[in-house]
Amino acid sequence: MQEVLKHKMSQMKLYGMQRAYQTLTETGQHHALTNEEAISLLIQSEWEEREGRKVDRYLKNARFRYQASIEELDFSSSRSLDKTLIMRLAEGSFIKRKEDVLLTGPTGVGKSFLASALGHQACHNGYRVIYFNTQRLFARLKMSKGDGSYFKEIARIEKQDVLILDDFGLAPLDNHQRDALMEIIEDRHGRKSTIISSQLPVSSWYEIIGESTIADAILDRLVHKAHRIELQGGSMRKQHTKTELS
Repeated sequence: MQEVLKHKMSQMKLYGMQRAYQTLTETGQHHALTNEEAISLLIQSEWEEREGRKVDRYLKNARFRYQASIEELDFSSSRSLDKTLIMRLAEGSFIKRKEDVLLTGPTGVGKSFLASALGHQACHNGYRVIYFNTQRLFARLKMSKGDGSYFKEIARIEKQDVLILDDFGLAPLDNHQRDALMEIIEDRHGRKSTIISSQLPVSSWYEIIGESTIADAILDRLVHKAHRIELQGGSMRKQHTKTELS
């Protein structure tokens, strides 16, 4: 009977329940449990299994630049990184309120890592996240216009609970990039959250975007209600390199 039950669980893809049942029967622990306790344990095991698979799927689909976690962040005073704010963001409060996060600071200071860490935590909290290098996203969208998949790409981005645009502002936007950014931000404003990292201060984004009317519209939607974090300190990459060589 036990083998029949395990086979049926496998056929129904109840893998978490199957493993828990096998453990209970092999160790004899099921004898010490009431029917209600045994059912509760089996259901809990299946729920945890499915949640784990969902998180793995979200992490894979996000395509993060770094395998980063909140626990790895450096909160030393020289970086001006508010730990209380970061931990609050990690809980997902900004995603629930459909707010944005703007990360700025010099090259190598850890903006991309922080963005990836917040994204990883969002996946673990059950949110769908997608990461893009901004220039590569614009190139991808330009190509998609050629093969007719542009609106499909835009729709896919719109569905994500969190969009991460990394390395924004490395070059001024052309007309196509500006229109694409406007469409993305307009679709997400007040509906989903966006994390943007940039070497440039937010005050310089107006010139990078260009076309004053569109720049005003984009920045009005981004800056309003956004959490702005300006990282400081020396290059984290240089510090890691010195550590590896020493």
